[in-house]
Amino acid sequence: MAASRTHPVEESGIMNDPGARVPVAFGRAVAALTETRLRPEVRLSPLPPPRRLAPFAHAVGAAVTVGDEELADGRFVLLHDPAGDESWQGDFRVVTLARSDLEPELATDPLLPDVAWSWLTEALDGRGLDRRAANGTVTRAGSSFFGGLAERPARAELELRASWTPADAADAGAHLGAWCELLAQCAGLPPESTGPAVTALPRRRGPRPL
Repeated sequence: MAASRTHPVEESGIMNDPGARVPVAFGRAVAALTETRLRPEVRLSPLPPPRRLAPFAHAVGAAVTVGDEELADGRFVLLHDPAGDESWQGDFRVVTLARSDLEPELATDPLLPDVAWSWLTEALDGRGLDRRAANGTVTRAGSSFFGGLAERPARAELELRASWTPADAADAGAHLGAWCELLAQCAGLPPESTGPAVTALPRRRGPRPL
């Protein structure tokens, strides 16, 4: 198993209302994100928190890189509304995006959306993480190039958007770790742990076209 490391996450910009006082539960959840141990191919970076989604928010970007090649990227956002939100079924919410390039022939596989969604649910279940009101979409997009771009190979991309409410906000770091497992699988990396075989996407070689 590859060595894990702790990825620091800046704690700036976690309040959408600068005059608001950070709730203790939210501060602890953000601290748990900073202490999450990830596989070395996954690197986190701070992002500006989204506005208007919740009174308190914290966001990080993630990229899966092997050598000089970025294989997948995404973002993980933790929202908190102390008053609670009926649609969330709680007062915390995780909102995520994961995306990676595909081999074009995989984009037409009718089972791909179900498989990609199962990577997320199995990563969460594997850590014993209960959640409520889980929602998501899996999108496949393909591009062909013409004219002055005709020499570029066809390109396909997988995008998975998901949101859910952690049953326990103290497990926020574990939820981030599970999502990073999903991102690594989207990148075509084998799982770190031994256990039931998991199908990973074949890596798409070469940089993404601009």
